[in-house]
Amino acid sequence: MRQVQILNTTAGDSTEAMRASGGISSPSPISSSTTIWSTSPIFFRASSLVSPQLAAPAESGAEQLKETKQTFAEKAVTTSGRTSLKARINMVRLRIGVAASVLGCSFAIAQSVNQAVLRLDATLDALVSSDARVELVKSGFGFTEGPVWVQQGRQGYLLFTDIPGNVVWKLTADGMASVYLDHVGYNGPEVWRWGGIQNNGFDKADPRYEEFAQIGADGLTLDRQGRLILATFAGRSLMRIENNGKRTVLADRWEGKRFGGPNDVVVKSDGAIYFTDTYGAFRLREKDPRKELDFNAVYMWKDGKLSLLDKNMPNVNGLAFSPDEKYLYVNGSRDNYVNRYEVRVDGTLANGKLFIDMRQETGLGVTDGLRVDTKGNLYETAPGGVWIISPEGKHLGTIRAPEISTNVGFGDADKKTLYIAARTSIYKIRVNTPGI
Repeated sequence: MRQVQILNTTAGDSTEAMRASGGISSPSPISSSTTIWSTSPIFFRASSLVSPQLAAPAESGAEQLKETKQTFAEKAVTTSGRTSLKARINMVRLRIGVAASVLGCSFAIAQSVNQAVLRLDATLDALVSSDARVELVKSGFGFTEGPVWVQQGRQGYLLFTDIPGNVVWKLTADGMASVYLDHVGYNGPEVWRWGGIQNNGFDKADPRYEEFAQIGADGLTLDRQGRLILATFAGRSLMRIENNGKRTVLADRWEGKRFGGPNDVVVKSDGAIYFTDTYGAFRLREKDPRKELDFNAVYMWKDGKLSLLDKNMPNVNGLAFSPDEKYLYVNGSRDNYVNRYEVRVDGTLANGKLFIDMRQETGLGVTDGLRVDTKGNLYETAPGGVWIISPEGKHLGTIRAPEISTNVGFGDADKKTLYIAARTSIYKIRVNTPGI
């Protein structure tokens, strides 16, 4: 009998290795929301070894095993001289073996069909259902970031940035994508000199591999009036889009020195805007001679006043508030850890402490973007995918998109769809607890 090989790809496997094994297939450029990412090829390989009748659910296999045992007991008593008891015993043993194989195969298939979520704790089932799937919404971009949902009455749409494209995209529920804003990052005449060099995540030997300068904006959010706020990254500013479409630069320097590359942004319930500043605008990052500030930092902008809150993290990235806004979480970017700060009454930060350490992880990805649900759980891009972390700092499980995840955002009217920006694509997965 041919052996059934169950391909169990781990969170640390590269996308290309997974494709080579047949566990997933590549998304086609600008493809739409009909693709469901799971290890479904495994099911077809396994089921092709048996007849449709034998490829029944595990319950049917158990019933067949029961009937086989009953048949053996009855037939053994009434066996005629023309049929040897030994032959019948051998036949029954064969039938029992086949039934057991069906049971085992059915269980293996059930366990292998959904590899999208790595479950490390039983409490994860209340947050992400066992049958949840990672779905491809749209592909064919350069480097996606900053997903934010905009609800308008019963309808809504997703906005996200494509950093090398220097644009903000609008993605509607029917899978149609259109440019919402352009030239949202660097706007000078020397485009070739700005923005760090990145790639689309494919292997260098892959014909689809591309390198590009990150000249666009990065993180997005909405303020309390529904206006779009952008961390312009290569544009080196914090910008707001007014209701009439006008672009207002809220801040672009600290004590007279230009920012190095605002990365991500979040708005507090009182209207205060918190954002991180990095070296993202520079080709040589922290070694670039054009930088004016010698540190990464967390800032707060409120009522026209800019405040420097913290500059003790060597690298910063995404940030998010706890549901009660008593804490602010800040990502350590390529250093792979998350800090948690207490938020004072005046909005400043205190007692920054390590919340979770991922520096020993070897999977692809870094602590880039994050969001929090209404129960205080973090959805954190990290090595190996999107980590789901309890308010106590326990790793409950990992959502594994087919590409390196860069940022996340909750969307749809019920805020129970997690949209995942992952290099060339946007993916989504349904969750049970609404996001903030």
